[in-house]
Amino acid sequence: MSQSSTSGAQKEPGRFRQIWQVLRMTVKYDKTSLWLLIGAFVVPVLVSVGVVLLVDPGNPLMWIISIVLGVMVGLLLAMYTLNWRAEKVAFSQLEGKPGAAGAVLTSSLRGRWQTSDTPVAFNAKTQDAVFRAVGKPGIVLVSEGNPNVCKRLVGDERRRVQRIVPNVDIIHIHVGNGEGQTPLLKLRRSMRKLPKKLQKTEILAVSNRLRAMPSSSLPIPKGIDPNRIRPSRAHLR
Repeated sequence: MSQSSTSGAQKEPGRFRQIWQVLRMTVKYDKTSLWLLIGAFVVPVLVSVGVVLLVDPGNPLMWIISIVLGVMVGLLLAMYTLNWRAEKVAFSQLEGKPGAAGAVLTSSLRGRWQTSDTPVAFNAKTQDAVFRAVGKPGIVLVSEGNPNVCKRLVGDERRRVQRIVPNVDIIHIHVGNGEGQTPLLKLRRSMRKLPKKLQKTEILAVSNRLRAMPSSSLPIPKGIDPNRIRPSRAHLR
């Protein structure tokens, strides 16, 4: 192993340090999260103590087992709460920024989805963009920015895609807080609720054909790096 890779591994923060960093960031932007975390930990412990007092207060073994169990459940609920609130904070930091939809697609979709944080269509003047994801529902075009500008971008991309894979469903989702739009925080959930139509081999085949499709002649910027804004789920497990 090279010296540079060794030093890089040494600089990688440990699990507890990562959790602490996520906790600090979350509490900084969401003051309520601290009380929710405390409650998530304390309530199970109090419940376990109450159970012992009601069932067998004179049994030392019962006290040990109940308190240990309460602490473990409390820690689990606290980690779940931290993950939930940290994700909410991260999405609020991303919202409204160019490339936010692409960052969410690449960092939060799991399973058979084929995604990229590089837009497939982009308006350099207005910063409006269209991202593409391929999964069990088919092809999903996710746009962000001015709905009127995105409508033209999506229409052009839809026609390009239909020439390559004419028999695959194409679904459009516009990210925003207006009527008929999908909030950034609910984008992942909305895509997972779409009807499933493609199998694993079909998803890969469609994705490969689209990747081979000639790209737009306009310079298209790479999306926001989600790892700089959104805490990894693995750090919270």
